[in-house]
Amino acid sequence: MTYPIHSIKEGAGFSDEELIALLDQFIAEKAQTAKRILILPPDATRFYSKAGFISNYLYQVLSLRADVFLMPALGTHDPMNDEEIDRMFGTDIPKDAFLAHHWRNDVVRLGEVPRERLNELSEGKLDASLEVAVNKVLLEEQWDLIISVGQIVPHEVIGMANYTKNVLVGVGGSDTIHKSHFLGAVYGMERIMGRTSSPVRKVLNEGFDTFLRHLPFEFILTVLQQGENKMNLNGVFCGNEQVTYEAACELSQELNLNLLDKPIQKAIVYLEPHEFKTTWLGNKSIYRTRMAIADGGELIVLAPGLKRFGEDEEIDGLIRKFGYNSTDDTLEAIKHNEQLANNLSAAAHLIHGTTDGRFSVTYCPDDAVSKEEIESVNYQYRHYNEAVKQYPIETLKDGWNTMPDGEEIFYVSNPALGLWATKSSFKGDA
Repeated sequence: MTYPIHSIKEGAGFSDEELIALLDQFIAEKAQTAKRILILPPDATRFYSKAGFISNYLYQVLSLRADVFLMPALGTHDPMNDEEIDRMFGTDIPKDAFLAHHWRNDVVRLGEVPRERLNELSEGKLDASLEVAVNKVLLEEQWDLIISVGQIVPHEVIGMANYTKNVLVGVGGSDTIHKSHFLGAVYGMERIMGRTSSPVRKVLNEGFDTFLRHLPFEFILTVLQQGENKMNLNGVFCGNEQVTYEAACELSQELNLNLLDKPIQKAIVYLEPHEFKTTWLGNKSIYRTRMAIADGGELIVLAPGLKRFGEDEEIDGLIRKFGYNSTDDTLEAIKHNEQLANNLSAAAHLIHGTTDGRFSVTYCPDDAVSKEEIESVNYQYRHYNEAVKQYPIETLKDGWNTMPDGEEIFYVSNPALGLWATKSSFKGDA
């Protein structure tokens, strides 16, 4: 097999030994002579991506003959603590090999996507240029190889996660993050999710191709599917061109799009506590199921690990101040509040997190977030312990369940792993 590597295995997918064989091939073809290597894996919010295993193996092999560093592609998320690093990447990579990305301060501006292009792609809804910036470490240090590792899965902001997004958002700057998120929000989430191409994807690809294509990037992209008791790794795609991303998207659309014959009247979504500590992340429960939930339906979010709303203090404050009101309310607030206008990713998040009255959302945290706090941002509240008495997660299976009282519910054990929609609401790539 010659590079690029596009490998698919059905059913239970690749074993760790088979994955290692593919990684050895990647190393042989792309990393044999590299002396300084930077790995850009996802953070703990993509724990099930297999990126932790891949990054660990790459480090163990390549560090024998090269200087290897890892910079988790945090985007706006909190830097990983030692416990999260150990859980994601194992305990045998030295902590000083990990570099932290700070999206507000650590970036170098490279240029911009012009105002005219964003205006065109947003259908006139975003009249602004988009600054292209990345962490200064990518540019100010000499790298022989930069390996971006991550999972292709349906995504609410860009359509399908990863590829150039892992760079320009994952280790990118505030303007890129704010405006790319807002572009997706005003264009329409339902028009983007699960699509290979979208206005946001085009902007990020164009920014990457214009300003970063000269750097020694390689991408390792995974596609996984929920199996009986584990995640199955069904696709591994290594390459640095659009064709590798598109091949991975094709498999993800086959495995991660859950198209239903009828809408859901009541959805129960569980947020794993190590992964989901904020509504910024936990609202994947809304994003990924909204195209499947009936008008007048109900979404119950079981969120035992919820600690706050935003991933950083400023965005947390904006969510608390403005709440998940209607789309029109948020767009109006942007006109009158400079802080919100300067944090368009927060505004986009508020738009993504509203149902505009189409269905209700009940958040069920443990004791760290109060009833008053949940209701202040315009969600309904129920305590986690009370909710799981009625809907005990150990008895539920992913998909349709009939409860002892005859109620029919739809259960999702991890919303980050796919997209749920009715067949009539999802039309596929345009």
